[in-house]
Amino acid sequence: MAKQKDHTPTAEAKAVGRRVRDIRNRRGLSQAKLAEMVGLTQTLISDYEIGRLRLHAGHVIRFAKALHVTADELLGLKETKENGLRNRGLIRRLQEMEKLSRSEKQALLKNIDMFLKAASLR
Repeated sequence: MAKQKDHTPTAEAKAVGRRVRDIRNRRGLSQAKLAEMVGLTQTLISDYEIGRLRLHAGHVIRFAKALHVTADELLGLKETKENGLRNRGLIRRLQEMEKLSRSEKQALLKNIDMFLKAASLR
């Protein structure tokens, strides 16, 4: 008789999954967007995040690159560097700003500076 696989998440898989979820959220990414970036489905991302599946070495590398962290940070061997931003909408906008040309960025930053200066005078 064949032995059935135990699909109970291990503590290690859950811990890595929580780190993936936390880092993904801090980066302002949805599961669908991360899935697109690493070439997987959203369902698999969910399974990794809840610890149902373990990340194998190849996926650790792909996730680390997509999330802009080291494999050590993803695996919990090293603390992740925080950017201090938690607002997903703001993070997404900043990511979009990165795609602008240098002159477009300068014009946008000038407008932001003017707005902030005016807001501080109130």
